[in-house]
Amino acid sequence: MPELIPPLQLNMRVLHFYRTYSQSYGGIEQVIYQLCVGANSQGIEAQVLTLSRDMREPQVDLKGHTVVRAKLDFEIASTGFSFSALKKFRQLAEQADIIHYHFPWPFMDVVHFAAGVKKPTVLTYHSDIVRQWFLLSLYRPLMRRLLASVDRIVVASPNYLASSTVLNRYKSKVEVIPFGLDRQSYPVPTPQDLKAWTGRVGTKFFLFVGVLRYYKGLHILLDAARGSNYPIIIVGAGPIEASLKRQARKHGLDHVHFLGAVSDEDKVALLTSCYAVVFPSHLRSEAFGISLLEGAMHGKPMISSEIGTGTSFINVHEKTGLVVPPSNPQAFRDAMDMLWNHPDKAKAMGHQAAKRYQTLFTATTMSQAYADLYRQMLAPVTELADDTALTART
Repeated sequence: MPELIPPLQLNMRVLHFYRTYSQSYGGIEQVIYQLCVGANSQGIEAQVLTLSRDMREPQVDLKGHTVVRAKLDFEIASTGFSFSALKKFRQLAEQADIIHYHFPWPFMDVVHFAAGVKKPTVLTYHSDIVRQWFLLSLYRPLMRRLLASVDRIVVASPNYLASSTVLNRYKSKVEVIPFGLDRQSYPVPTPQDLKAWTGRVGTKFFLFVGVLRYYKGLHILLDAARGSNYPIIIVGAGPIEASLKRQARKHGLDHVHFLGAVSDEDKVALLTSCYAVVFPSHLRSEAFGISLLEGAMHGKPMISSEIGTGTSFINVHEKTGLVVPPSNPQAFRDAMDMLWNHPDKAKAMGHQAAKRYQTLFTATTMSQAYADLYRQMLAPVTELADDTALTART
C-alpha cells in the first residue's frame, strides 16, 4: 500500500487587488490567475478582490482560490471606482499576511491609503502609464507616494526595468520575476480540431493573437503584408477591429483573415498549427506580451519589435526569432520573408523559444519566486514575533 502523503499545510494568506479578474488567457488577469493557482503548492492561500458590474455571485471559488467582488459603480478613463470596495478591502486585508497590488490602477492607490492597513505589501508593476499624459500629470503625486510606500516592487523583465523612468526612482526595492504560464492549464487540441483548422487556413501561416488595441501595431502588420501572399491569421477582437478590416479591404489583403474571438480550444489549435507568431506591438503600453509568450510555449519562431519592454526578453533576436525596429513595415516584412524562406532556421528558432520558455517562463518558476519573496518579506515580522515571545518567557 503506498504511503499517504499529508497535504501541504497552508501557512500564509495573500490578498491580490486589481480592477478586473477572470480566468482568461492573456494580460494581467492571466498573471494573477497563474499566481493564485500555483499558490497552494507553495503553502499559500490566495484571495483576489476585484470589481464587477455583475454581482450575482459576490464570492466564488476558482481553482483553489477565492474571488471576492465589489460592485463597480463607475469608470473614469478606464479606471474603475467602487463605493463598497474600501470596506471589503479592509476586511480581507486584516486576514491577510501579504497585500499584493497590481499596478496601474489609481483607485487602488486611494484604497491603499484610506484603508490604513499595516501589512507587508508587494506591487507588481505591469506597465507605465503611456497614453493618458494629462491625467498622469494629475495622478503622478499619488502614484509616487504609493510606489514609495510599498515594501517591494516586482517587474517582469530586466528590459522594462532598464527602460522605465518611473521605476528608476525605486531601483533599490525592485526585483525582476518573469511572468509564467502553465502549459497544463491549456486545453489539448484534438486531431479533428487540428485537421479542421488546417483545412480552413492551410498548413503554413503567420498568427497573431491578442486584443485589437491601438498599441498592438496591427496597422503595421497590414502594411507589411501588402504585395505578399503569406496567409496571416488575426485572432482577437477589440476597439480598432473595424478600422483594421477597412485597411485590409482598401489594400486588397485577401490573404489576411480576421477570426475574431475564438474559444481556448481553437486558439491552442491555431498556435499548434501556425508557422510563426507575429507580434507587431510598437508602443511600450505592451509591457510584456503574454500572447507572445504563448507562442514561445508552443515552440514557434516569433517576430516582434524592439520597444524596450518584455517582448524582447521573451523573443531574443536571432535566437528565438527576429526583433525589428518599431513602426517599420518594411523591416517587419523583411523578417517575415526571412522566416518564410528559411524553414530550417525558423524551426530551430522555435526549438530555442520552447527551451527559453521552459527555463524562464513557467508558472511554477514564477510562483516559486513570488513565494520566496513573500517569505523574505515576512521573515522580519516572524523574527520580531519570536523575539517578543522569548522576552515574555524570560
